[in-house]
Amino acid sequence: MQAIVLAGGLGTRLRPLTFAIPKPLMPVGERPILEILIENLASHGARDIYLAVGYRAELVELYFQDGARFGVDIRYSREDKRLGTAGPVRLARDRFRISGTVLVINADIITKVDFKDLVGWHEKKKAAITVGVRELERTVPFGVVEMEGDRITSIVERPAHSCLINCGIYALDSEVVDLVPPDEEFYMPDLIQAVMDRGGAVCGYEVKEKWVSIDNIGDLEEETGRMERDAPR
Repeated sequence: MQAIVLAGGLGTRLRPLTFAIPKPLMPVGERPILEILIENLASHGARDIYLAVGYRAELVELYFQDGARFGVDIRYSREDKRLGTAGPVRLARDRFRISGTVLVINADIITKVDFKDLVGWHEKKKAAITVGVRELERTVPFGVVEMEGDRITSIVERPAHSCLINCGIYALDSEVVDLVPPDEEFYMPDLIQAVMDRGGAVCGYEVKEKWVSIDNIGDLEEETGRMERDAPR
C-alpha cells in the first residue's frame, strides 16, 4: 500500500505556533501529528509514503529522514509554489511515477481508521475516487424558530443537526490524477467534481473509528490533554 501525505500546509489557524514549526510537526502528547499518522499507516501495511511538503519542508525532512525508524520508505515531493490539495498529488505522481491505487491524506488529522480496509473497499467498489466520510452532529446553541408568515409555529430548543463531512482521506487510482492540471493550484473537491462531471464513480467510505482534525490551537490543546489522560501510568 502506498500513500501521498499532504504535509505542506501553512497552518495559519495555528499561528503563532506555526511561525516556527510546520503544522505536521506540532506535538500532540509527546509526538508530532504526522508521526502518529505515519505509524498508523505503517500498522496497516503502508510501506511507500510520499510526503508532499512546502512550508518549512527542511524541518519535516530532518525529522522523518528516510522513514526507516518508522518502518516505512519516505520520499519527499517539494512544492515551489502553492498547489492546493490536489496539485501536490499530481506533482508527486509524476515525479515518482506512482501507479495503481494510492491513498491521499491530509497531514493534520489523527485517526485510527483501517487504511488497508479502506483501500480494499475502494478497489472492490471499482470507484474512481473514494472519500473517507464521517457523521458530524452539532447542537444549535439557541432555540430554533419556525414561522409561517409573521406567526411563530414552533420553537425547538437547542436542536441537534447531523451531516456527513469529508475526512481528508481519499483512495484513488493514479490515472485519475491526469485530471489535475500540472503545476497549477487545484484542490481535491475540484478533482472530485471533474471525475463526477465525466460520469466517474465517487464513493463515500464511512469512518467509524477515531478521527480528529487539528484545525486550531483549541483542537491541539484538547487532543493533547486527551492523550495525556489516556497515557499509561
